[in-house]
Amino acid sequence: MLLTVSTTHRPATDLGYLLAKNPARCQTFSLSVGKAHVFYPVAREDLCTAALLLDLDPVGLVRGSGRQGGDGGLLSQYVNDRPYVASSFMSVAIARVFGSALKGASAERPELAETPIPLEAVLPVVPCHGGELLLRRLFEPLGYQVAADPLPLDEQFPTWGRSPYLPVRLQGQCRLSELLTHLYVLLPVLDNEKHYWIGQDELDKLLSRGEGWLATHPEREQIVQRYLKFQRHLVRQAMARLVSDDDPDPDSRDDELAHEEESLEKRISLNEQRMGTVVAALKAAGARRVVDLGCGEGRLLQALLRDREFERVAGMDASHRSLEITKERLDLDRLAPKQRERIELFHGSLTYRDARLEGFDAACAVEVIEHIDPQRLPAFERVVFEFARPRTVLLTTPNAEFNVRFESLPAGRLRHRDHRFEWTRAQFQEWGREVAERRGYSVRFLSIGDEDPTVGPPTQLGIFSR
Repeated sequence: MLLTVSTTHRPATDLGYLLAKNPARCQTFSLSVGKAHVFYPVAREDLCTAALLLDLDPVGLVRGSGRQGGDGGLLSQYVNDRPYVASSFMSVAIARVFGSALKGASAERPELAETPIPLEAVLPVVPCHGGELLLRRLFEPLGYQVAADPLPLDEQFPTWGRSPYLPVRLQGQCRLSELLTHLYVLLPVLDNEKHYWIGQDELDKLLSRGEGWLATHPEREQIVQRYLKFQRHLVRQAMARLVSDDDPDPDSRDDELAHEEESLEKRISLNEQRMGTVVAALKAAGARRVVDLGCGEGRLLQALLRDREFERVAGMDASHRSLEITKERLDLDRLAPKQRERIELFHGSLTYRDARLEGFDAACAVEVIEHIDPQRLPAFERVVFEFARPRTVLLTTPNAEFNVRFESLPAGRLRHRDHRFEWTRAQFQEWGREVAERRGYSVRFLSIGDEDPTVGPPTQLGIFSR
């Protein structure tokens, strides 16, 4: 059973400090059912790979579990896949061997422990009861690029089909503690089996390890059920606590918060300028079918619906309340039948693959990406640029440099309490060029609003084309 974790962060050998394991040494740790070995196949300044190898004792597994017989009879206790696949045993080894890294602690490199770095985790054999689709549904919303191809049951007999085992490669820009935590929780979920008793301690452990990401994960219910082995009383407790600890529901935001940014920018009519610029860019691109990602209360949709050049218009948002307001704004129930056929509204998440986003000429995300947690931007990137893949993508976002020109905005504050970040022009352009290069697009950047000679425009626009 093997797990490798690699980074290209320079110096890459700092991975040893984060894991609290010297790259120059091979170390062995005793477990109740075998041994765990840590070594570094590669330890260079440009690339460092740490390997966690579990050598499990089949006899020890039976003694440790206290099992007598089983579904496969006595022999299945000793002849099974447990010593060879990444499962709850790997989770236990991660906690035992990489405990400080799992907690995000590093005595020698504390700042690096809190910094997202390029990381890759490889697991040669993962039992995945739910297949590749479940694997992607668990890890892609967390921002990882997932590569997996089911292994054949027998290479000599391809007609026998695929096995439930996957070689898995996860790549992402995140903190090491986040990667280890996600593996710790989700490996037993994929396997849908645990080798030890599930009780109240496991519920508390799940909620502790899931803090900051589980409550908003689109598959949180399935994760909870599988992790807790479908014990109803524990699942009910976990879900109740997750709901109470969750981020505020998009539908529960009060009107004051919803219009906070709009009020700030009203003096310079910035919203109207944004809508006019986006519509003009769509026309210049020849788009006829347009989807508005994070459509909010439907202002862009209203402008598009008025223009007969746009044959099909769709809006998606995470807030049911916003979609209701959009429906009222567009007066959908009173539209003529032909007009009504042009517009479609649906609820969804921008960090989760959705087939309804496919088939459009253009996608717009107007003042949306700054509401997404930075660690989820890779998932957003894949949803839009890899899976939906329209010919044109328009993204607008605030220019953080311009904030000093808003007299009512305190220094250091973001324009909206729900913003997760605000980028400078250089930061937005760097991110945009990297996305374009990775996804086969070209990109150009425009200003929206009157441009200040010192701090630039209030809003910036990226136009991605392929």
